[in-house]
Amino acid sequence: MCNSPPAGTRNARSSGAGRPSKRYRATEPQLSPQVPVRHDTVLVNLLKRALSLLPREQADVLRLHYWRRYGATLLGLERHHGVRATHFLHETHHLPGLERALTMPKRDRVALQRLPGRKFILTNAPAAYAKRVLTELDLVSCFEGVISIESMRVFGDLRPKPDARMLRVVLARHGLSAARCVLVEDTLANLKAARAVHMKTVWMQHYLARSAHGPEAGVSWRRRPAWVCARINRLSALRTWGARWSDPHTDTR
Repeated sequence: MCNSPPAGTRNARSSGAGRPSKRYRATEPQLSPQVPVRHDTVLVNLLKRALSLLPREQADVLRLHYWRRYGATLLGLERHHGVRATHFLHETHHLPGLERALTMPKRDRVALQRLPGRKFILTNAPAAYAKRVLTELDLVSCFEGVISIESMRVFGDLRPKPDARMLRVVLARHGLSAARCVLVEDTLANLKAARAVHMKTVWMQHYLARSAHGPEAGVSWRRRPAWVCARINRLSALRTWGARWSDPHTDTR
């Protein structure tokens, strides 16, 4: 999320707050993006514990049900089973060995550094996890700040992405106009919420691998949903789109 013109973005790729984890592909052939513990496995284990060792298959069904109903499995666990958000976030983001699995092409880091405008990370992951990732990828200096799930309570209730109420609160807190902000995301539900509050939206597709599971299962990547302003496969393309949106004669609807 950012304030523009001339352009800017924020990029979030965490599987925080209990959404179905995505499968990412390595940007270089010799690199493997596998993390020792799958996010889905941790979620299912937590559900089994919360529901007195519910069979794995039923726990998995419930995980998906809560994600579809609330936008985050965590909200269902918190509301219906008394699971504490702090405990859930710690368990699902501990991920020993994470740093060894992280990599980022130099060109993407350069693209972020050259991108004008205020830039924030907006993530459903906890702040400590986001900082681990940013530090390992040497991206801390690229962003003004991290807006993590701990900052996503609205009137005391946790409202992670894709909650539009949270987006409005975040915009007001940072003194930003929605029409001058861009959300760069790989999750369509989050982009839809952002567009509903009049932010511009960019669907980043480069790091996603085609999968039969996850939020974008069955979605055509070649189509641009009405709430998506642009589709990109590389971060350097953001500068071009930012220039277009800064042109008063360009139709950005």
